[in-house]
Amino acid sequence: MTEDFDIASAQYDTAFTFSKIGKAQRKMVFKYLNPILTQRQKLSILELNCGTGEDAIRFAQLGHHVLATDISEGMINVAKAKSHSKNLAFKIQDINTLDRAIFKTKFDIIFSNFGGFNCLSHQQIQDFFETAPQLLKPKGKIILVIMPKKSLWECLYFTLKGQLNKANRRRTNTSIVANVEGIKVDTWYHNPDTIVSASTSNFIPEQIRPIGLSIPPSYLESSIFANRLFISIYLGIDYLLTHEFWSEYADHFLIELTKTS
Repeated sequence: MTEDFDIASAQYDTAFTFSKIGKAQRKMVFKYLNPILTQRQKLSILELNCGTGEDAIRFAQLGHHVLATDISEGMINVAKAKSHSKNLAFKIQDINTLDRAIFKTKFDIIFSNFGGFNCLSHQQIQDFFETAPQLLKPKGKIILVIMPKKSLWECLYFTLKGQLNKANRRRTNTSIVANVEGIKVDTWYHNPDTIVSASTSNFIPEQIRPIGLSIPPSYLESSIFANRLFISIYLGIDYLLTHEFWSEYADHFLIELTKTS
């Protein structure tokens, strides 16, 4: 898997980060992050599965101290090559080998965007939530953006194409092979209740929000559905339909969890 993401790193920014769909979905993520990030307090942030570093760079620009990690050396090299401030560091790190001894400090926030946690099985997520409290300060937060099982866009798009097996491919408890910028990646889909259940012994959920309910999945970037006018309409709808109910039906959902002690 590491080598796969190394290969994908070369075109990841072009295919997603700077795409119309990628920018629109990231704008929705920051709609919910900004109230946390724009407070006077400067935060210590650990980003997991940081990819090419776009979010980490933005966090650092706001004055926060950021350690951004990814299992892929290729992704980290692309991120390091971008202009960034001294309060941001990048590190190659497997999320499945996290340990308190790895880090010199505890963090205010652990963050992972756009499906990084969809590379983890249910057991690996359970293991993460057993380790995570050791990495956080009291009342620290975990904020994750994850792909759920019932994307309305995906169901409608593949149903109209007559590909019913793909229309319902997310609705499984095992992994499927998903296409990530031309690379095949083992992917698990997790609904919000799965994450809440896995974290309940040490965390309480603060908010669960849909990301990309109307904004389509990134593989439709080259289709008519990603027309700039349509994207602006989708974004407006997503700004209105923010209730937790819609989270299971979006392309992604954001979940904010706070450590209980």
